[in-house]
Amino acid sequence: MSLPTTTIIDRLTVEVHPDEAAMGSAAAERAAEVINSALSERGAARVVIATGNSQYAFTDALVGQDIDWSRVTVFHMDEYVGIDADHPASFQRWIRERIEDKLSPARVEYIRGQGDAAAEADRYEALLREAPLDLVCMGIGENGHLAFNEPHQADFDDERWVRIITLTDESRRQQVGEGHFPDFDSVPATAISLTVPALLAATRVQICAPESRKAEAVQATLTAPISNACPATILRRTAHATLFLEPASAAKSTDLLG
Repeated sequence: MSLPTTTIIDRLTVEVHPDEAAMGSAAAERAAEVINSALSERGAARVVIATGNSQYAFTDALVGQDIDWSRVTVFHMDEYVGIDADHPASFQRWIRERIEDKLSPARVEYIRGQGDAAAEADRYEALLREAPLDLVCMGIGENGHLAFNEPHQADFDDERWVRIITLTDESRRQQVGEGHFPDFDSVPATAISLTVPALLAATRVQICAPESRKAEAVQATLTAPISNACPATILRRTAHATLFLEPASAAKSTDLLG
């Protein structure tokens, strides 16, 4: 395929860029447009940003965008139950080091992993619902999960925006494979996660899914029946979403993507 390419799969826009850096830059430029539009219209913006290795290119490129972060509130989308904010694998720490320290947004709302998890889910849901979300930036798990909404557990019509999730063994192994934990038993079994309706509630949704290890999940996202067997398939019903890929992650879907 000649890159970059843009294809519509059902209602989902899919872009394939020449490499991971180009993918991240394109996603960051698009994010800046959405955030700046919200700042122009309302004077403030509210953004949810995913964590994890697949988001490095995007967040690195986001640092170079012309955005008045002093008027932006940032949320993240999940945290392990029982993990403190300084644990090496903490998503709070990831957001602090890669977003708060580098971009200095007006406010960062953190999901606290320690303490009463049910009460924390309630607290965070209330914060999310205080005003509209302008942008959600997320990835796709190797098993097709969105945030930590796992296969056969995800509820596309969930009334909750935040809940406690039981991680699948595959998701726990992914965390070990990415180097966040030394072994399977070290990975917490549960997490606090935004639900699918919360993730798709934003005005715009962007998904960055680079690397060959995501190729099967991307293929399933674009071709499998839309069901919670592969939660990411719901993106094909989401006209306000764009999926950003690069050749390695698009490799099993080339017949669809031109």
